[in-house]
Amino acid sequence: MARRGVALEMAVLGLLHDAPMHGYELRKQVTALLGWGRVLSYGTLYPCLKAMARSGFLQMATPTAGAAGGRGRIVYSITAPGRQRFTQLVSEGGPASWEDDVFGVHFAFFARADARTRVRILEGRRSRLEERLERFRTTLARGREHRDAYALELQRHGVESAEREVHWLTDLINTERAGAAPGASGPISTPDPDTTNHHPSTKETA
Repeated sequence: MARRGVALEMAVLGLLHDAPMHGYELRKQVTALLGWGRVLSYGTLYPCLKAMARSGFLQMATPTAGAAGGRGRIVYSITAPGRQRFTQLVSEGGPASWEDDVFGVHFAFFARADARTRVRILEGRRSRLEERLERFRTTLARGREHRDAYALELQRHGVESAEREVHWLTDLINTERAGAAPGASGPISTPDPDTTNHHPSTKETA
């Protein structure tokens, strides 16, 4: 949950970096960015926004009366300390940035990170997936005689999904080292969405 909280904070700051938004629009944008769907409820988002406002990272505009006398929506905007916090978050390339809950949002804002940070995160993510692949393969080999066909198929899906993401990451790393932007020297295959979002197929299923 701590990693997901950091990812949510980074997503909010990154989206508000370009333009202020009210809570409804911000929730739609964060959900689209992170792919959490039902997990990102207003009960999760609004406490986060209030905490960030108390920390001085966000400013909450005074609501104005809405149409037909209804309550106006609060508009959130990023502050100077919020921009500094966002810069700090996108510059962090340690092990936490390699995990399922955080990697996607880091990648979404890669254009705001320096090349060294991008390569460090990509290499770390690839290393993490290679470790996961080894566990998948070991579990798959051991379980052939004791698991039914559907359980084995799920294991194979996990292996194939992780392999695709490893290949995708390797392409991106090579592109970054060459000093080019993704896609500049030809198409880069996209990873399986199961591996870039929080999904059971990328977790250990042993």
